[in-house]
Amino acid sequence: MIQVTNVSLRFGDRKLFEDVNIKFNPGNCYGLIGANGAGKSTFLKILSGEIEAQTGDVSMAPGERLAVLKQNHFEYEEHEVLKTVIMGHKRLYEVMQEKDAIYMKADFTDEDGMKAAELEGEFAELNGWEAESEAAILLKGLGVSEDLHTKKMADLTGGDKVKVLLAQALFGQPDVLLLDEPTNHLDIHAIQWLEEFLINFENTVIVVSHDRHFLNKVCTHIADLDFSKIKVYVGNYDFWYESSQLALKLGQEANKKKEEKIKELQNFIARFSANASKSKQATSRKKLLDKITLDDIQPSSRRYPYVNFTPEREIGNDVLRVEGLSKTIDGVKVLDNISFIMNKEDKIALVGRDEIAITTLFKILAGEMEPDSGTFKWGVTTSQAYFPKDNGEYFKGDEPSLVDWLRQYSPNDQSESFLRGFLGRMLFSGEEVLKKPSVLSGGEKVRCMLSKAMLSGANVLLLDEPTNHLDLESITALNNGLTVYKGAMIFTSHDHQFVQTIANRIIEISANGIVDKQMSYDEFLADSSVQKQVKELYA
Repeated sequence: MIQVTNVSLRFGDRKLFEDVNIKFNPGNCYGLIGANGAGKSTFLKILSGEIEAQTGDVSMAPGERLAVLKQNHFEYEEHEVLKTVIMGHKRLYEVMQEKDAIYMKADFTDEDGMKAAELEGEFAELNGWEAESEAAILLKGLGVSEDLHTKKMADLTGGDKVKVLLAQALFGQPDVLLLDEPTNHLDIHAIQWLEEFLINFENTVIVVSHDRHFLNKVCTHIADLDFSKIKVYVGNYDFWYESSQLALKLGQEANKKKEEKIKELQNFIARFSANASKSKQATSRKKLLDKITLDDIQPSSRRYPYVNFTPEREIGNDVLRVEGLSKTIDGVKVLDNISFIMNKEDKIALVGRDEIAITTLFKILAGEMEPDSGTFKWGVTTSQAYFPKDNGEYFKGDEPSLVDWLRQYSPNDQSESFLRGFLGRMLFSGEEVLKKPSVLSGGEKVRCMLSKAMLSGANVLLLDEPTNHLDLESITALNNGLTVYKGAMIFTSHDHQFVQTIANRIIEISANGIVDKQMSYDEFLADSSVQKQVKELYA
């Protein structure tokens, strides 16, 4: 349990938190959400003691241990992987070091023997005899192979270092676990393992993540950072989002009878309860959801961009034919004899371990790169809009404002008021439309690129990681916009829920070929025969 009492923090004239009072209880997983820049990571640093609040305090019960997912991936370069994980339990690691130092003494005294006996007792109490096996189990679950466990951290790739630091935070059953974007750089199998670990974790978890599927799977509560306060809501992210939208709707219908509102709330809760999985987290949520009253549902101050892709022309049956595409980059074959036919109803998600291979295919289909061999042909009724993973080239010009930047992509020479209105719907309001494109943040650039794609009126979208750099609100808006899009689409994303709710066809791509299935993402992952094919693909 961790108690926050009257915590406030300002940076200059900017107020992040004011008089925050929360108790985070054992057995619950809290998803900390808020708009970009609201202070989520800062709040975790206050909880961990890395940053001191200007007022108030954070307290835990005596003897309880707090663990944090470290963000410095180079902090343990000279340490062995297994020992780095065990360092997550500071006192246990200290006991191990002290004990080893005594036993290595050449002149071992009676006093040393007594001290060693004390340390051995504490070592046993801290479950030290199981430490290495527990650390190895965590590493294996996250996909760090056993041959790496005795290597130094400096010898690992960046992705494996992230997994080791995550194992370090999870090690030793901490009483309070703070996780800031724990799914970053994890593959789907590592994420699934982490989800199961946290679902069965019996202590307190507070997590920040942009992965909605992850928040939905593991969270029993949502801690919403809004209006410089943090309010805790029962349920996962989807329940919070839908309830905030319901509250907005109910608030707009002020004259509606209270009985009707209560009935709508009851139907809403029943729908979420019925859709809950059979996990322990879902069972816990359901019991709490049943206790919610009308006053517990409150609207959010969040602003969501308006994302709407409208094709100017209906697409014909002949969309795309790809035959035998191959490509080698820097001596490595990333695409080998790739062939598929795209149909007018297809929403194809490209998945795979090699992001370079996927991006290469996008570049070829968009005409930005030539294949070494093979051909592709777009249907005569198609028009394509390409969203690249790296959009830096689009923001190197000297356009004085966002209005001028967007004007060059406006097909009908739209007026300034139209362009300003369009940017306003993408959350660039007032003087923000006069910003120079070169100074935009990553998320702002993505919103500009989405504006460009929407203005094109294309009936085929090529989207390479469109959710990168976006906050939860923008991801949700983009997800909703693409779900109702009437054209065809090829896209890739690390956002599980994004892929699951949009794609009706999955193509796993590697240097050795593809696995192509007409099914949803969850079906693709759950189908054992498909996974056998995928395994053979990488053999």
